[in-house]
Amino acid sequence: MDTSRRNFLKATAGIAAVGAISGYKDMLSLAATFRDQGERAADPVYGNALQPEYTVSEDGKVNLDSGFKLVNTMCNGCTTHCGVRVKIDKASGKVVRVTGNPYNPLSSHPWLEFNTDIKESFAWTAGGGDKKTNRSTVCARGNSVFDKIHDPYRVLTPLKRVGKRGENKWQPISLEQAIKEIVEGGDLFGEGHVDGLAAIRDTTTLIDPDNPDYGPKSQQLGCIGAVDDGRQNFVVQRFLMAFGSKNMANHTSICGLSMRAGSAAFLGDFEKYPHLKPDFDECEFLINWGTAPGQAGNPFKLMGKLLANSRAEKKLRYVTITPILTNSDTIATDRSTWIPIKPQGDLALAMGMIRWIIENKRYNEAYLSIPSAEAMKQYKEGSFTNASHLVVVEKGHPLEGKFLFKEVPPVKEGEEPGKIFYCIEHKTGELALVTETSKARLSVDQRVTIDGQSIAVKSSFKLLEEAAMQKTLHEYSEISGVPLKDLVWLADEFTSHGRKVGIHCHGGTMHTTGFYTTYAILTLTALVGAVGYKGGMSTGGGKFADWQGPRYDLFAYPDKPKISGIRLDRTRSPYEKSSEYKRKKAQGKPYPAEDQWYPFTNSVETEFLNASINGYPYRLKALLLYNASFIYGTSGAKFLAEKLKDPKASIPLIISVDPFINETSQLADYIIPDSVMYETWGVLGPWHGTLTKASVIRYPVVEPRTAKTANGEPICLDSFLIELGKALKLPGFGDKAIKGTDGKLYPLHRPEDVYLRVFENIAMDGTPVPDISDEELEICGLNEWRVRLQNVCSENWRKVAYIMARGGRYESKSKAYDGELLAKRYPKAIQIYNETVGTTRNALTGERYSGVPLYYESRLTDGTPLAHVADPAQYPFLAFSYKSHVVSAASASSEQIREIRYTNYVDINTETGNKLGLKDGDIIRLRSPHGTLTGVCRLRQGIHPQAVGVEHGFGRFGEGAADVVVGDQVMKLSKSRASGTWINQLGMFDPSRKGRQPLADFACGSNARQAVPVTIEKVKA
Repeated sequence: MDTSRRNFLKATAGIAAVGAISGYKDMLSLAATFRDQGERAADPVYGNALQPEYTVSEDGKVNLDSGFKLVNTMCNGCTTHCGVRVKIDKASGKVVRVTGNPYNPLSSHPWLEFNTDIKESFAWTAGGGDKKTNRSTVCARGNSVFDKIHDPYRVLTPLKRVGKRGENKWQPISLEQAIKEIVEGGDLFGEGHVDGLAAIRDTTTLIDPDNPDYGPKSQQLGCIGAVDDGRQNFVVQRFLMAFGSKNMANHTSICGLSMRAGSAAFLGDFEKYPHLKPDFDECEFLINWGTAPGQAGNPFKLMGKLLANSRAEKKLRYVTITPILTNSDTIATDRSTWIPIKPQGDLALAMGMIRWIIENKRYNEAYLSIPSAEAMKQYKEGSFTNASHLVVVEKGHPLEGKFLFKEVPPVKEGEEPGKIFYCIEHKTGELALVTETSKARLSVDQRVTIDGQSIAVKSSFKLLEEAAMQKTLHEYSEISGVPLKDLVWLADEFTSHGRKVGIHCHGGTMHTTGFYTTYAILTLTALVGAVGYKGGMSTGGGKFADWQGPRYDLFAYPDKPKISGIRLDRTRSPYEKSSEYKRKKAQGKPYPAEDQWYPFTNSVETEFLNASINGYPYRLKALLLYNASFIYGTSGAKFLAEKLKDPKASIPLIISVDPFINETSQLADYIIPDSVMYETWGVLGPWHGTLTKASVIRYPVVEPRTAKTANGEPICLDSFLIELGKALKLPGFGDKAIKGTDGKLYPLHRPEDVYLRVFENIAMDGTPVPDISDEELEICGLNEWRVRLQNVCSENWRKVAYIMARGGRYESKSKAYDGELLAKRYPKAIQIYNETVGTTRNALTGERYSGVPLYYESRLTDGTPLAHVADPAQYPFLAFSYKSHVVSAASASSEQIREIRYTNYVDINTETGNKLGLKDGDIIRLRSPHGTLTGVCRLRQGIHPQAVGVEHGFGRFGEGAADVVVGDQVMKLSKSRASGTWINQLGMFDPSRKGRQPLADFACGSNARQAVPVTIEKVKA
């Protein structure tokens, strides 16, 4: 804590009594005199507050302080990536303050119209206009984590390991040397020959001629990133695909993959992976399921703001279902309710609600009976489902598990034939195509005759009904840990508000049955017809055309290779198409596969490591990491970390691009420095968190502190990959690399060559934005970009500068609704039954997955009950993690954040603690079947008696929380960063899997980091 802050706290403590009887101004004046060693504040009222960047006079005139530059950009303090306004001291070039960007819907609600003058935006946030709605905010992280820029533990020059992998001993080297060694390979560490990337990049020779489906040897380069911060498209499209590899994964499998995959099943799109968010602004009844707006989820700040406003100013009532009481519930209002639940009890609760709703006919029958998009338009509905579509249930039939359909000729030459599904017409009870009727029967279980053949069919709705009826309400209640009366009340209340209901879920579903948990939770919204409605559920407003737009196609470039071959993590492809399956089937035993496959999952980063270690389906020869710390973020990663320490037993070459030496980059061979916060490039759309179009952009607004490349560019992820791509002579790099829609080819030598063109696409999409004025160029510090903008964007440079000045491009709030419908609506059928899931088999057992939500007990991947590994009698409690309001994995290196929130605890219910003889402050140990955790006990009423909670983001052993040797210097760890404990130490491995793979969701492979069975014991002093 700095001296000024410490003195101020002493001062305020010293005048507490005076404050009770004096005015606010008198209090502050007195505080200014209570200074150690005679120190006085600069001002008797404002103390040592920063010099304001501007003032607004009574007549509304904005007076700017010429000593500061004000820039609208994107925050990197967490995964939300809000829009912010950064105050930069021109003399020092340092960021001194961060506020919200008033143009950005993630930071202001309502937000300013996009074409509002920059000066007018200053007046607006200073109190002009509607004083109730003119705030633009940042969270605690947003106004703290920019201290990462000047963090003493930052990596500023390339590092090469010395000694063994994982010893945290490094030698600074030049970028040129790093690239030369990475490209050429050799005996780099005195441990024997290591193939360089040039040798690995072979796009024609197969990895394994006996398994041609593995693809070429270039697939033996993998890449793992952190959350997409706006640069992932560059990594994938401009580098990895040019190299010739499909093997890219990001952090989703350890963050929210179960939610994403379950949402994709519900929405019937396993390619784009869309997901849903409630319309917090107009919702009347909301369920926050396993998450808390304002604390977790994405965009957490906006959701918290909208929830608070709708609770106070509108009709919103809401429930938060979590094992632990959060700030989302408060006794200050009678509109919120907390329902405590056992970790992993949410699937049972959701299925119990589905059963009650169906049994009591509280579903929206008229809506669910709509069979097609044509009928949806006829009834002016916001969405439609496949609830009435007929599924073949005839055992042994070639179409078993598939929808009954009629094939139609392709619309265009070369396309696959189309399908039109069948239903039972509502009035006549006859078999009909869904396009030939506007209303179909819901509960169907019969035989139909088609082409002279009798076939047993059931409707999707009937299959859901049967799944829900497999357990009684009492059983669902007991399994979930939620009293039956609360289960019934919740289902009753949820179906009492028409379409104006929503559900928000996220990381609470990250357990062994999280995929079906999400699917079941979202199915509740379909039963009442909430999707696409004002106050209901939204798939988001979308974004402006960016990487592929009106001026450039930045995914296309000459000689871009087309790579065939399965991914290392065995995702996006069914096991039944593999050469392994064909061989085993010919031998009469197609199952089990050597390990699990995940055909309806987009990527699983932990599978990269386990697959390479086990050599199944093949090994990686090199792994590129960027800002990835999966060793910290993955429950059970310690089993993988030990293997990674041996290059020959795991991955021979690991390159990490990272601004810090984190828990994962400690295991790398080379570390390339990356830019942080306001030094970086990026472009993103909000994660379905807004109802209107939004594109948030980021460019370097302060001079990056890293060393520079030979052409003067600061070293970062983008510039490193450009130089590496040119050294490897990859297509898409160099002089003729970028395709314009005008038919010309443009160069790629610097990050701006790509990102300014992405910005230009956004600026020119639809109706182009206006040109920026000279005054706004000066205010926003964009004059220094004038030459570069003119060189790259030619005649459109002022339009690009216009969106840079506003931190992106944002559609008006008036575009959110179309009467009582959302303006942006999901066009496809909502999947009450998902055919892809229902026809996929578990590669270890051959068992079909359920195509509708179904209760599954906690299990291993092969279906073995988790209780067989973790006996509840021996491990009676379930440990879970929850998000901190301020600390996150991404903000661990911020000392300012640690001043706000220093450490964490192990949270236990007071009654449970009393039975175990525990008290606050005791040192306790949690034990799972495969791990242990030691921490400080905190007893609290607001937690389920069978749950143990650990706040996430603490207990670090990287990013300054470990001793590091760089050259001849030893950097000692920061005790504050190492404080607290880390729940992922408890992680289990799955004994039904090959090797020691961390426990995962049996259907989609997401890391099972919640609901870990544990026992509790006191540690003797």
